[in-house]
Amino acid sequence: MAKRARPVVPETTVRDFPPIHALPTGWTPLDENRDQSYVRRIKPRSDNQRLLLESLDGFHLTVALGPAGTGKTYLAIAKAVEALEDGRVGRIVLTRPAVEAGESLGFLPGDMQEKLAPYLRPLYDALTERLGGKRLRSLLADGSIEIAPVAYMRGRTLNNAFVVIDEAQNCTYGQIKMLLTRLGWHSTMVLTGDPDQSDLLPGMSGLAEIAQRLGALPDVSVVQLGEKDIVRHPLVASMLTVL
Repeated sequence: MAKRARPVVPETTVRDFPPIHALPTGWTPLDENRDQSYVRRIKPRSDNQRLLLESLDGFHLTVALGPAGTGKTYLAIAKAVEALEDGRVGRIVLTRPAVEAGESLGFLPGDMQEKLAPYLRPLYDALTERLGGKRLRSLLADGSIEIAPVAYMRGRTLNNAFVVIDEAQNCTYGQIKMLLTRLGWHSTMVLTGDPDQSDLLPGMSGLAEIAQRLGALPDVSVVQLGEKDIVRHPLVASMLTVL
């Protein structure tokens, strides 16, 4: 029985078929400029926020003053996480005063951590957004991140740490002085707050005076943010102009 002849198929090359997805010229899988949703970057939204980020990179002590919603705490925590992830510091220490905002909560049930949780919740929220819940729990468990009220800072020396002192307008002059003197070797400290929103009795907050005095030192950066730097709902900026 005779073999059937195979049909002749013309030879083709890869170039005869257009690529399904045309890649841009110069593309490389290692290109760091491409958009990646899993890489979280922070970018300033105003000139004062850019100045704050530059100060956090260039000074060991920065004082960030401004109204609510200007990103003071968020930018400070974002830079702290960045420094920890890059290995430039060994731990993050976050602290804020346990002061109630104009009302008394009375007795809170639970152990010490449960009692302090409502006061420190904003710091946990910012960290969770930057790290994710699982990663944050791991860093809290091994001591790489510590969140504590101001009352527990006395007597400590914070070496190789990124220290964020939040809501400093609710600290007295003596408390802020105590906190500032905790700064140790190879550490960065950020003091954030709004002198116009203190929950202490009139005249007790020491933030404005501390900022004025530190502003005269060349090695300390004092950054003043305003209504134009607010990144919350536009009504926040409008309300602050009349309230």
